[in-house]
Amino acid sequence: MKKMTRIFALVLALVLALCAAGIAEELNLAQLPLTTEEGAKVSILAMNSWYSTVDLSDAELLNELANRAGVTIDWTLIDPTVYSDSVSPMLAAWQDLPDILEMPDLDLNMDYLNSGNLVPLDEHFDDMPNYVAFLEKNPSIKATLTAVDGHIYYVPQTVVTNNYQPVLMLNMPWLEQLGLEAPTTLDSFVEYLRAIKDNDMNGNGEADEVPMSIQSAFLPYMFGPAFGLDLVSRFYADDEGVVHYAAYEKDAYKAYLTFLHGLYEEGLLETEFASLNRDQITARCANDQTGATFDYSWQMSTLYSAQYPNYDGTVGIIAGAAPLSGEHEGFYVGRNPVSGIFGVNAKSDNIDLAVKFLDYAMSEEAQDLYVWGMEGLTYEYDEDGNRYYLPRCTEDTIWYQGLGINAPNMPSQQSTPATDVLLADWHVQNDRTYEEPYIRAPFPTVYSTPDEAAVSTMYSVDIDTYVDERAVAFITGVADIEAEFDSYISTLESMQIEELLKVRQAQYDRYVAALD
Repeated sequence: MKKMTRIFALVLALVLALCAAGIAEELNLAQLPLTTEEGAKVSILAMNSWYSTVDLSDAELLNELANRAGVTIDWTLIDPTVYSDSVSPMLAAWQDLPDILEMPDLDLNMDYLNSGNLVPLDEHFDDMPNYVAFLEKNPSIKATLTAVDGHIYYVPQTVVTNNYQPVLMLNMPWLEQLGLEAPTTLDSFVEYLRAIKDNDMNGNGEADEVPMSIQSAFLPYMFGPAFGLDLVSRFYADDEGVVHYAAYEKDAYKAYLTFLHGLYEEGLLETEFASLNRDQITARCANDQTGATFDYSWQMSTLYSAQYPNYDGTVGIIAGAAPLSGEHEGFYVGRNPVSGIFGVNAKSDNIDLAVKFLDYAMSEEAQDLYVWGMEGLTYEYDEDGNRYYLPRCTEDTIWYQGLGINAPNMPSQQSTPATDVLLADWHVQNDRTYEEPYIRAPFPTVYSTPDEAAVSTMYSVDIDTYVDERAVAFITGVADIEAEFDSYISTLESMQIEELLKVRQAQYDRYVAALD
């Protein structure tokens, strides 16, 4: 009986092993190294580090990635500040290019795709299980990457989209001093600004307080949503899927401009708002002179709160708040996730290995390596099993960047948990409470047909420039809103805004179809 039991156990173990091997083979998972060919190489054209003193061609983490894959990477790395200017002519000629290419832009006009020199990756999805799994988890990214011909040609590099985005920040000690709750509406926010203007909030006996310090680029982020407008994306789709140009919405946009003009006239939006920069806002924080700002969340603890001598890292001084509501409920505009794209050269003699390497680069193992590095080198675990970066990662920036963490030359996916550990606990909680629940996705990036690209090229830049110039004129009173707004709308019509809307509508419809 014991003999039979032992035989049965051995047979069962063999069957389970064979099943596991079959599953692994079917999914092409855990098939490392990617090749048994001795001296196998994959050549890659990509950006070098943004730090001029760092060369990623010998980055320790990227070498580890290559070793696990069983290949050597032949890098061609170019300074990111000149990447587009350097690479665009190379792609135009398309001669003797590497196997894998980091494109100089998102190729939304399909200039590179239409050349026929890139491999349709979806035709190789049997060899790309990690990438397929990523696309299944991220249908909006899949829809964004689906070209007009229905193929997917690129593997993306992505950023966080629902955390640590631009957010309203308030001076919390001043709120407490005034006995006010954090404003959540336009009206209560204006009352907060007026209270600051009327009181010596920093107690220095001088009227040097600036109620609101905001760079002009963030005005649309801060106030547009209260009027139902996504002025950040400029275009947006309503609940019925109809695409609008926010600055062409006659009633809502006029109301937005009228509100900002009122702030300007009352001195709550400073005279020189159009030229205000982050350094000036930082200086005001250091002198305790401002009650509100709007910026990327990252600045909240690392820059603005850090300027106050009494900041101890446990409680925010300049801290995030919920978006402001008006006739419409407020929201924050997030980012499009795709920040970069990588394709495979169709003229390469090494397409199969290049495809497999890109797939491995999208695996959880590779992504973990990009984001966290290696245990003992860049991170350890605390007593609760949570990872934390070792001190050198924050103390020695050049060393940290030189390892290849979040390297710009690979399709890395930014991580919210890896961002959390770099920030104060109160900041992380603030993000989850006052930002993450209110994020709304921006208008999607969508590929253009040649005809659509021609219309966009012909009209969009001039229209956007005109809108920006008139916005400043209306807000400052150089142009009278009541007398000149209708003329502004008529000018947009003469600049073919309706033709541009037709293009964006067609693109959005394709995006929705790909999403479905």
